[in-house]
Amino acid sequence: MSSIVAGLDSITTRLAALCDNPDIPYETLVLGLSALTTVWELYVSSRQMACYSIPLPPPELQHHLKKETYDKAQAYGKDKLTFNVRQTVFNFVLGFVLIKARLFTRAWDWTASIMDAVGLDQSRVITHSLFWITLTSIVSAVPNLFWMYYYTFVIEERHGFNKTTKKLWVTDQIKTFVLAVVLGLPFLAGFLKVIELAGKNFVPWLMLFLVSVQLILQIIFPIFIQPLFNKFTPVPEGEVRQRVEKLSNKLQFPLKHLYVIDGSKRSSHSNAYFYGLPWSKQIVLYDTLLDQNTPSEVEAVLAHELGHWKFWHPTRLLLIAQGNLLWTLGLFAVFIHNKSLFASFGFDPRLAVGSPVGGPQPILIGFMLYQLLFEPLDTFVKFFINSKTRKYEYQADEFAVRLGHAKDLGAALIKLHVENLSSPHSDKLFSKYHHSHPTLPERLRAMNEFEGGDWLTKNQSAKIEEIKAKEKKEL
Repeated sequence: MSSIVAGLDSITTRLAALCDNPDIPYETLVLGLSALTTVWELYVSSRQMACYSIPLPPPELQHHLKKETYDKAQAYGKDKLTFNVRQTVFNFVLGFVLIKARLFTRAWDWTASIMDAVGLDQSRVITHSLFWITLTSIVSAVPNLFWMYYYTFVIEERHGFNKTTKKLWVTDQIKTFVLAVVLGLPFLAGFLKVIELAGKNFVPWLMLFLVSVQLILQIIFPIFIQPLFNKFTPVPEGEVRQRVEKLSNKLQFPLKHLYVIDGSKRSSHSNAYFYGLPWSKQIVLYDTLLDQNTPSEVEAVLAHELGHWKFWHPTRLLLIAQGNLLWTLGLFAVFIHNKSLFASFGFDPRLAVGSPVGGPQPILIGFMLYQLLFEPLDTFVKFFINSKTRKYEYQADEFAVRLGHAKDLGAALIKLHVENLSSPHSDKLFSKYHHSHPTLPERLRAMNEFEGGDWLTKNQSAKIEEIKAKEKKEL
């Protein structure tokens, strides 16, 4: 083992020496790669935009979507994509300005002045780093608040999905900020302290720290954090509870609690999920899911979700995420002391090895610059992760079909599609890059193959009458 560690350390040292070269224009590379990423995003978006001009839904859905509903779905998809394109361009321009204006460098000096003003020694580098990241995060986050507000109260409002009041929206933003301070800053301090104490062999110790934090968050998030935003109540006695409990017992799913969450106070979109320790699980159903679906359809949706549990999909995705994290930290070890990287963005290169005013190196600066440099790699990671999650969705669908829920799951998916005004058309490249789930037509075709029959052609008149009655009721 020691020889492996020594070998990895030798490779890291050599790579670090090669990358610490003043002739490498790191700032130009970051801006250039950011521009390429933005162009890529705009390209795949332009391909998807053309799908919103297709006049008819795919054959699988022509009997389930009235023209009026289909047109609304196309308009909603176009509005959302237009919004995303504008935000993508804005974020690129904002990032370009922040880098060229040397805001990150200036913020380090400004926060040093703040520390002097409050009587804190600048040699307390972790404290200085927390001041610095708070200031830069606020500057970057404030414009995003306007985008979030516009999306909620213009885009979602225009298409009838927003249920959030302005007061509730503001309260949510305040709670989110407080949580970021109360939880985020101590976590970041621990992150930096582990690297400082571990030295050049920080990667395994930091991985241990991060995995521990993730496990703790999985436990405390649904118990302490999400209730700050939503109300959880037990699903009342009735057919839904009976069906879910029977299904859980059949699959030996360790169900301890079954809750309904008041998602409708913010949006009319619906969802369902489970969480908890391996021996004690909680299932959460959105009230909108219960309102929009029959008990048998809710059971079918849960059968799909429990298929993920049965095939260990969450665990597999967690392991993939840890592998990506290990790769990220291992590569950071190459750049952690890169003076050329610091100098390229206007920082004192001495900060790459230590604080000029005393104290350890401000590791956070190097980590942020490293992230800027390698952020475009996320493009390839997205393709890989989405390919995995799409495969898992097919497997969970097949699991539900094998349990005899094909018709109900298909009906529920179609209802969710109609209720959420999801466009039935997706460009293949756009979908592979952005979508963690297969498109609805893809899922329905696969389900037909799983079951061995085209159930979509059955009882079409009854389904059409159901849709007409619902639309008439809404009018």
